[in-house]
Amino acid sequence: MSIPFLREDALPVGVVQQVAPGVRRILCGNPGPFTWRGTNTYLIGQGRVAVLDPGPEDAAHLEAILRATAGEAISHILVSHTHRDHSPGVAALQDATGAPSHGFGPHMTPPDQGGEGGDHGFSPDVTLADGAVLEEFGLHAIHTPGHCANHLCLAREDGVMFSADHVMSWSTTVVSPPDGDMAAYMESLAKLAQREAHLYLPGHGPPLPNPAPFVAALAAHRLEREAKVLDALRAARRATALDLVPAVYGPVLEMKLVPAAARSLLAHLIKLEAEGAAARDGEAFEPR
Repeated sequence: MSIPFLREDALPVGVVQQVAPGVRRILCGNPGPFTWRGTNTYLIGQGRVAVLDPGPEDAAHLEAILRATAGEAISHILVSHTHRDHSPGVAALQDATGAPSHGFGPHMTPPDQGGEGGDHGFSPDVTLADGAVLEEFGLHAIHTPGHCANHLCLAREDGVMFSADHVMSWSTTVVSPPDGDMAAYMESLAKLAQREAHLYLPGHGPPLPNPAPFVAALAAHRLEREAKVLDALRAARRATALDLVPAVYGPVLEMKLVPAAARSLLAHLIKLEAEGAAARDGEAFEPR
């Protein structure tokens, strides 16, 4: 099943866009291979505002947030997860506003255990456990590990879902062990699929209307990829994740994307190992 990605987004950096009732989006100018055009920051509410994902340390983006909320009070700072393109901007925004930060918790994987991509300086003032509710903004916290172990999506009762990096409109999500977990990602995707929503607002990319078919396509894509990984492993008899990249992705994959592809394949192999379909031997895996 092909995934109907949305890869047209004309929003300029720093400009405010109304994307849903009571929700505004500001795009940070931090483009890259994993952030696409940049990180989306959402302003939720009017008068009293919750800022979701202030982004990286970026003075221009901080100024854009403060300019957009001039005359209003930022009362909450929300963090979907602790990757460096989402949470490091909290500190400067707190200095400017005094608002408390809210999130699932600090980054769970230490740098020496593969958590080098995390923001280890962030710890929320207020912990949002799975099922927590921010009554003032009608937001329900949904713990969705997979991309990041402390990842949260936030759902409103009117069918608006802040899907952060668990479901992005422009691309599939990076799942890189050990903080990324493919089994957890699939379980979290199924959890979101059970909730009715008419609009997803992702951490990167434009708003995603009618998300149900998109989420189903994401799940089907991962299962198809997993089948390819297992077929390639059976053909190789013994291989590392990097060894399997050409067989799974084909010859058209750009060299700069090979390391990320290998991390994704490692996540699949770890899932297959847990399910008894593969066995690990050092860095290599063998089929069972």
